[in-house]
Amino acid sequence: MTLYKIFRADEWKALRAAGRSAGAQVDIADGYVHLSTVAQAPETAAKHFAGEDGLMLLGVEADRLGEDLKWEESRGGALFPHLYRELLLTDVAWAQPLPLADGVHQFPAGAE
Repeated sequence: MTLYKIFRADEWKALRAAGRSAGAQVDIADGYVHLSTVAQAPETAAKHFAGEDGLMLLGVEADRLGEDLKWEESRGGALFPHLYRELLLTDVAWAQPLPLADGVHQFPAGAE
């Protein structure tokens, strides 16, 4: 199963440089890296990244995360994937820009 992480350009650059990241400020504050399923990613983008351009969408294979991946109840009672360790560059299967068109993030086919 592919999980998704949205990073700002500077966060993506820092992950590539260091090979690891504690995530964005919200991740650091909460003590885990917030991830999303394919169904949750567009809502996450709309809620937390509204109007932001220059984002990167990272695809992370859940089976690479081991026991540090926890599914926890969040908004609306839905289970969200949370990573209780740093995100490693080796966890990332792929990354691509998440463009903004007419105020809406354009997810790749299959991730919308």
